[in-house]
Amino acid sequence: MRRILAVLGADRVEFLQGLVTNKVGPAPVWTALLTPQGKYLADFLVLPEGERLLIDVDARLADDLMRRLSMYKLRSQVAIEPTDLAVARGTGPAPAGAIADPRHPALGWRLYGAEGDDGTDWDAIRVAHCIPETLVELIPNETFILEAGFERLHGVDFRKGCYVGQEVTARMKHKTELRKGLVTVGIEGAAAVGTPILMPDGREAGTLFTQSGGRAIAHMRFDRMGEGLTAGDARIIP
Repeated sequence: MRRILAVLGADRVEFLQGLVTNKVGPAPVWTALLTPQGKYLADFLVLPEGERLLIDVDARLADDLMRRLSMYKLRSQVAIEPTDLAVARGTGPAPAGAIADPRHPALGWRLYGAEGDDGTDWDAIRVAHCIPETLVELIPNETFILEAGFERLHGVDFRKGCYVGQEVTARMKHKTELRKGLVTVGIEGAAAVGTPILMPDGREAGTLFTQSGGRAIAHMRFDRMGEGLTAGDARIIP
């Protein structure tokens, strides 16, 4: 379930621009708010609508996101308000007024002011394209967005300037090589989301997440991907 928030006021663009990972502008974007230590707090879509910016966020994170954004208002001429807008989405022909999901073409369209879903198997799409989901693969105060594929999915802009957590994120991009991250793996059997993935010698190699059609999203240590991996009773195939 989603909630749509509105950011109003003369400083709305500059306000969000200084906080989130992506460039806020005339086109819809997917972005995130991070901790100062560079860890994920919430991801959401931002889109302009007249004299306001709409924030499309998982309903379970909406109240906390409003609270955190309000902490940064200071003297900015902005107001952050809930709305009663709903959102519909699908992957068939897009209705008039719909926008393309900015993360990946396979995620189809979103229409604000309407409600519904065309029955698309969203987990299958996410697994096929390794697209993380809020509160599944994206875990507040734990996930680093580059390990979660934000650069590949157009969720971070390294040219936009400062934002909360920017220094850590830029250091991960430019000064280190990622040693772990989300990948799509094969799976024989099934196991609960969050099940540790183990090497034959019992050492932990990663964590299992969304599963669909014999494949799964997993957060893996790249140097521990190999034969003989298991997650509970399931067999993991890199």
